[in-house]
Amino acid sequence: QVQLVESGGGLVQAGGSLSLSCSASRRTSRTDSMGWFRSAPGKEREFVATITWNGGIEHYADSVKGRFTISRDSAKNTIYLQMNRLKPEDTAVYYCALAQTALALRPEMYSYWGRGTQVTVSS
Repeated sequence: QVQLVESGGGLVQAGGSLSLSCSASRRTSRTDSMGWFRSAPGKEREFVATITWNGGIEHYADSVKGRFTISRDSAKNTIYLQMNRLKPEDTAVYYCALAQTALALRPEMYSYWGRGTQVTVSS
């Protein structure tokens, strides 16, 4: 069993920035990926970004490309999501997840999930 703990959510004005982090309770494997998803009221859980542990290959949803950056710290088993130029439509609960496969883009590919952290962007 793996526990994932997110931190860093909060309230920010449109155009501002926030940084999220997610730490895993076990050492990540070279075949793992970790990613971020978000869930807004009345909407399905949406893919945001993912990164492979081997090679650090990144992939982003079109809606966040150029504004969000995912990164990893292998020594700390931690990933980050730097969110810049935030928009009100970015308001959601953001979830960290771990997949035991590379470049996982769909939620069903992820085996472990954090509890989520709220991000609210005011207009």
